[in-house]
Amino acid sequence: MPLLRRKPFTLVEPPKDLKPDELVYQIRFTKEIFRDYHEYLNHLNLYRQRIWMCKVSGKTSLTYEEALVSEQHATEKVKQFPKELMTPALNIIQYSMLPLKDLADSINDKLLGHLYVGAELFVKKDEGPYPCKILKVIQEGVDKCRYEVAWLNKDKNITENADVCAEDLVQKKPLFSRNILKSFIRESTYRNAPWVLHEELAQKHGISTDIPKELRGRIFIKNGILTCSKKRKNEESMVETETSNKRKKLDHLDGSTQEKENGQHIDEPIKYPIDDLLVKPGPDDPVFIARPSPSRDFNVSMDCVGDLLMIWDFCSSFAKLLNLCPYSLEDFENAIRHRESNVVLLVECHAALFRVLINDDGEYSTFLRKQRPKHKITMINWSEYLSDFLEMINIPGLHQFEAAIKRGRYGLLDVNAKLEILSELVGRVLEAGVFRKRMDELIEQRQALGASRREEALEDGRKRRKEKEQLKAEPESNGVVDGHHLNSASVSTKNNHIMQNGDMGEKRNGEIKPSRNDTPGRSGIKHSDPASKKIQKKLISELEEPAENGKEVSSKKLQKQLKDDKDPSEKNSVEQRRAYYEWEMEKRLISRSPLGKDRDYNRYWWFPRDWRIFVESSDSKEWGYYGSKEEVDALMGSLNCKGERERALQNQLGKCYNSICLELQKKSKDLTHKVEADESVVRRSTRVRAPPQQNPANAFLRYVNKWKEE
Repeated sequence: MPLLRRKPFTLVEPPKDLKPDELVYQIRFTKEIFRDYHEYLNHLNLYRQRIWMCKVSGKTSLTYEEALVSEQHATEKVKQFPKELMTPALNIIQYSMLPLKDLADSINDKLLGHLYVGAELFVKKDEGPYPCKILKVIQEGVDKCRYEVAWLNKDKNITENADVCAEDLVQKKPLFSRNILKSFIRESTYRNAPWVLHEELAQKHGISTDIPKELRGRIFIKNGILTCSKKRKNEESMVETETSNKRKKLDHLDGSTQEKENGQHIDEPIKYPIDDLLVKPGPDDPVFIARPSPSRDFNVSMDCVGDLLMIWDFCSSFAKLLNLCPYSLEDFENAIRHRESNVVLLVECHAALFRVLINDDGEYSTFLRKQRPKHKITMINWSEYLSDFLEMINIPGLHQFEAAIKRGRYGLLDVNAKLEILSELVGRVLEAGVFRKRMDELIEQRQALGASRREEALEDGRKRRKEKEQLKAEPESNGVVDGHHLNSASVSTKNNHIMQNGDMGEKRNGEIKPSRNDTPGRSGIKHSDPASKKIQKKLISELEEPAENGKEVSSKKLQKQLKDDKDPSEKNSVEQRRAYYEWEMEKRLISRSPLGKDRDYNRYWWFPRDWRIFVESSDSKEWGYYGSKEEVDALMGSLNCKGERERALQNQLGKCYNSICLELQKKSKDLTHKVEADESVVRRSTRVRAPPQQNPANAFLRYVNKWKEE
């Protein structure tokens, strides 16, 4: 279960006298049941705060639901931990006082050379490392072992047996990662400092639960749970603190209703935004536009759209790293459906991904060295690299296509099979060391850009505050007495002139003249700035005019003038800098996130290299898209800002609205030019032989990778 501020959290028990036909409120991901709406809402808001922690992976700042999903993923990874190593690892964990990182390092060091029956690794031979499987461990001494191994062929079948030394065995990669080991430690224990295993787990693996001698004076067992001994005074204070915290928490949860003196309840007004499914129509709601139905006319089947978008976006976003010239989504969609085997676009896409794996000097590169000494991918032999890749990963669902690819029939494969192969290839590239190094560089660059943007924002804020302070000081130093003259007494006490140089200006013949000591370098206003001169003249004219009823000129009015008369070039400069940072961030994309979700948890995606807004259903089984400005406007007009999800989605759509409209406008112009070109061909005289028109649907056949490195 997720931890609340690193402590266990108990869910609410269901009501005992619940009737079958009673209407109640239930939280979707905890299955808790509430009769009172405000109590339900308070718990729901608590679960949505980023104060939860995943118990298995240790990730913090999560919502309750995110922590649940994280625990499921981490638990699946923990299952990859070798069962043969569990008992020795748990022996090291039990009652260890080491921090988590040091404990994981200690286990890794001790189990690094621990070989067991069934482990698959490599043996050094004259022609290179050869795969094998340990059948038996032969103990020859206290610290010396020999191993009976079985040679494995490409299909993992045993060919012959042999006895080898421990020095001849080679592990290409560790049996488990540090993250899996840390998750294994967290899931196996119920407390740290010292780490204590769950009692059932310790009994299952025959691990002693007796407290070691060196810890008997420091820890003890209370109510079946191991706790650290403390002074009685500290224990009492802790009990009081916990009691008060629980009382405060209960008061907070029960604070949604207040009691009058006569015992009646007063419902507090709902604070929006709340969960979208709880939003009810209100009299103050605007008129919402009916949400348009998204188009679903894809050229591939519905279950392939998600993989299609993922692969295309990956290749387009990291095109420079892959040395792959970008292509449109329509071209990729048509290429993946094409029945020919050597479509240039797909060949270049596969070749770019293969080159990353070869340069990474990892598992694929090692596998290729046995097959072919030279690595040059061409239109003729690219399918051989693909079949080698399928042979290496040995996934049953994809291994069946290897024979067809070797015979040069890649184009006849199903679209779903092609996308599955590309998805697996993209996943391997993401794990490559070369790619991860580049990702680390992009992260550092994004952090540097973020720091520069924050510094500029702070500097801009300081400038605005300084202008406001100057503006507030002006009516104080230039106050009006009887509506005609400056109040010299107040000016001398305030000692703050519009020029901020410490000297008072002189008023002669209805003009204000600066002091002799006031130099342009010391002046707070830049006289070279026409906007500043304009502001100064307006302020002087305000001071020279008699005030109505003897009142002073208000500072709010002066602030409004300053805002209205601000140099437009300065505003444009700030907007240009903001656009520059956004563009630089977009160029250094790390991962793509959806624009947001609507009331029904449908996800909305927008890719800057395509004009459409894609809609993904909550179960990821259906896709659609909006492809016109009218549909985008209707979508924004249908969102209810009282809901959390739809408010966030509307804000994100507002940020990207100009960019989306620009892409839609480009697409509309392209379609217009295409129609005009077709009409001009039709209007030609039949006596003139016109050149044959190229079919736009076959544009993918004319693709050329201009970024390819030879």
